[in-house]
Amino acid sequence: MPEIPQHPDPKRFEVSRATLWFDIFMGWLIRFGGIGVILAVFGIFYFVVKEVVPLFRTAHVEVAGKIEQGTVPAVLGIDEWGEMPFLYDGGGKVVFVDFETGARRDIEVAGLAGTKVTALAYDAAHHRVSLGLEDGRVGSFLVEYEKKFEADGKSTIEPKVTLEPWFSLANGAGPVTAVSYGDSGAGRVIVAKRGEGAASTVSMLRLGMKRSLVGKGKLSLVEEADITPQLEAEAKFIRASQNGAMVLIACGNGGVHYFLADANGISKRQSFNPFGSEPPAQMDFLFGGVSLVLTSSKGNQQQWSLYRKDEKAERLFGKTKAFPDLAPGKVLFAASQRNRTFLTGSGRDLSIRHSTSGAVRWEGSVDLDPAAAILDAKGEHFVVASATGEARRFSIHDPHPEAGWRAFFGKVWYEGGSGPLYQWQSTGGSDDFEPKFSMVPLIFGSLKGTAYALLFSVPIALLAAVFSAAFLPLEIKRVVKPVMEIMSSLPSVVLGFLAGLWLAPILETRVPSVMMMVVIVPLTALLAGWLWCRLPIAFRNRFPAGCEWWVVLPFLAIAGWIGWSLGPWVESLLFVYKDLATGKEIADFRLWWPQATGIAFEQRNSMVLGFMMGFAVIPVIFTIAEDALSNVPKSLTAAAAALGANRWQVVWTIMLPVASAGIFSALMIGFGRAVGETMIMVMATGNTPVTDWNIFNGMRTLSANIAVELPEAPVGSTHYRALFLGAVVLFGMTFVMNTIAELLRQRLRERNKIV
Repeated sequence: MPEIPQHPDPKRFEVSRATLWFDIFMGWLIRFGGIGVILAVFGIFYFVVKEVVPLFRTAHVEVAGKIEQGTVPAVLGIDEWGEMPFLYDGGGKVVFVDFETGARRDIEVAGLAGTKVTALAYDAAHHRVSLGLEDGRVGSFLVEYEKKFEADGKSTIEPKVTLEPWFSLANGAGPVTAVSYGDSGAGRVIVAKRGEGAASTVSMLRLGMKRSLVGKGKLSLVEEADITPQLEAEAKFIRASQNGAMVLIACGNGGVHYFLADANGISKRQSFNPFGSEPPAQMDFLFGGVSLVLTSSKGNQQQWSLYRKDEKAERLFGKTKAFPDLAPGKVLFAASQRNRTFLTGSGRDLSIRHSTSGAVRWEGSVDLDPAAAILDAKGEHFVVASATGEARRFSIHDPHPEAGWRAFFGKVWYEGGSGPLYQWQSTGGSDDFEPKFSMVPLIFGSLKGTAYALLFSVPIALLAAVFSAAFLPLEIKRVVKPVMEIMSSLPSVVLGFLAGLWLAPILETRVPSVMMMVVIVPLTALLAGWLWCRLPIAFRNRFPAGCEWWVVLPFLAIAGWIGWSLGPWVESLLFVYKDLATGKEIADFRLWWPQATGIAFEQRNSMVLGFMMGFAVIPVIFTIAEDALSNVPKSLTAAAAALGANRWQVVWTIMLPVASAGIFSALMIGFGRAVGETMIMVMATGNTPVTDWNIFNGMRTLSANIAVELPEAPVGSTHYRALFLGAVVLFGMTFVMNTIAELLRQRLRERNKIV
């Protein structure tokens, strides 16, 4: 017989060199893959944060040029590129100076020969210098710039001065001592003051353009009104708004009077005292002509805006903001021609402020005593000139002036609003639109949508998980659980489509039916269970354990049909809308709800979202909770049953406490699924950023807002970066919630762990 070896051959355990090399390769590949995933996550986080950080930076200002021409700047203006300012001292010439070369160019103003200019004002939005003459006439000239490009790529700016028609004042006597011009294109108004002291008069001229078949048309006087009798004291400041309809006059007794010029004529609409009996030291309109900034001689600076106190009230001026005080002294002011930014200061100390957020974007000092200042049209430069004609140009780097902590997370009083509020409205229909970037409505909408979705899904998912784990027969459970898991694979865009186009129209007309079903079906289930427990044990034993639901199911179907059918009857009984105009009564919940509660009823609302989002969240919560309940050791449940506990007592005292950590994890994962949902939120809710818990109103969530607006946001703009801020906020919300959830889960796990 051959000898049997006592030990196995060592060659049996040898591994080929190729296998060893492949094992080493895969080991390093897995390491690099893990490191790559971590780096990718940190790279995404870095990119998002990099886009958000500039929103919270202040403006940067530095000197970008200077000129010394010796012209006293009664009026200072500049082109839109910030390259060629002009200075006008009230004479017959306008002086243009190139900041790059220092070259000076004088252009004659036609029609001023032999006249004396006694009043000046400048409208930066239209590049219009309005004039008042010694002989009582008022008029204006336009300063225009044209940029020309040469063959070698270099550009030059060609200025031009165009005189506009003159108008003679019929009221009062003496030279014009103050003038202001407002122009909206279709409507224009000139306000002028003649004389000084108690004998001074103030007149308003309403102008109109007579259209002709050929040509631009002719500007003519429509109406002139002497408003002196409506003033309580001598006028100190007169300002016409850009819209060519409003005139504000500040008097020596501290009163400010608001006059309106429209198709019905010239009328006084309001008087107010911003600083009590102290007259303003400065009063100027902001871009858009709806708000004005007033500063007292003590440096108190306020913003007053037109708004309605209620829907039926007239739009009048009211104090909406208070800015940090300036130092006492002569106030300098220049409004932006692009947004709500303005330059202000006292003495050599200047600051750039933004009226929407109320923030000070920059503060600094200049090396000359300012007599006039101007911001260019792009907001990239400002020019300050002294009384000697010396001027400095400063470049401004402030791409996001409307941003800031208060703008994103605080209440802001926007133009036209009746009070401070949280609002998201990133775009508008005009250039003077005031963007609103509050994150609060979006955060609120995310929480509201998640709350209604979980309100519908959590009870159903948890009760289904308990029933499946503790009561359902194994052969039926093997079918039910995979079906529930397959439900979670349904695309959210399909669910959103069904919610918006199928479910929303049905629920819109059958709200009372849904309310009756929500009440009757659960009560029927409880009643059926109570009656089942009262049946003789001999009868109940005829049914296999876990098959009782076959008995309850018909009753639930009947209860649902009854609730749906009772809806119209309940609507006709309780929800009757009365038409106040005709006195006719209509049984319609859609009309009754706004009349009874004062809040809106929208077709795509939170109820639609709750049902459809809950349908998407139920499989997630059910699957994880059912796994946690099914993994409770059978020895514990069997021991409890052996001691005499019934099936429900086993669930309540054993299964739920032991599986509580897993159930809590299921709820948190369901929360994350709901709060991050996008397509259902967009298609089922109307996507309106409101802050109320009205179940019949919609909302806008952070995720839906990003999906809808990011494709249209200009790269690098405040809107673009604000959407990235929304992503950071959404990440922060889920991170905080998951951290708290993990701490609670660990505590539950320690409390109910099995030793």
